[in-house]
Amino acid sequence: MSEKDTETFDVMELAEHVKKQRWWNKMFGKNQSGPAAEKYSVATQLAIGGVTGWCAGYLFQKVGKLAASAVGGGFFLLQIAHHTGYIKVDWKRVEHDVNMAKKQLKLNSDKPPKEMRTKFNEVQVFVKKNIVLTGGFAGGFLLGLAS
Repeated sequence: MSEKDTETFDVMELAEHVKKQRWWNKMFGKNQSGPAAEKYSVATQLAIGGVTGWCAGYLFQKVGKLAASAVGGGFFLLQIAHHTGYIKVDWKRVEHDVNMAKKQLKLNSDKPPKEMRTKFNEVQVFVKKNIVLTGGFAGGFLLGLAS
């Protein structure tokens, strides 16, 4: 037997492979029988979706308030600095630039790019396959926004 005839194979333990996967791959990843989320009961899927949705909604609310405060505060400080004479703002130029940006956005908004269409289709497929989980997430998200 020559060296060309001998083949070497790597042996991979399935349990070790599963332990190394990230939790979201275990939960939502594809295996032979579909996503693992389908193997959980409806109540478990709703609970998982609701808790993750609530956390996301709560964080979105807090970060949104912080971002709105930062933008509003920055604009307020800009106005104070302008009225006290520390800076000069060319409002005509600002208005012109905003109008130009509006025109460019209007021209580019006729047809979404191909990447956006494919991502939208992927999201649609995920939502259809995991309707209970995404329903729980949506409800939890709204509760998180309200709290």
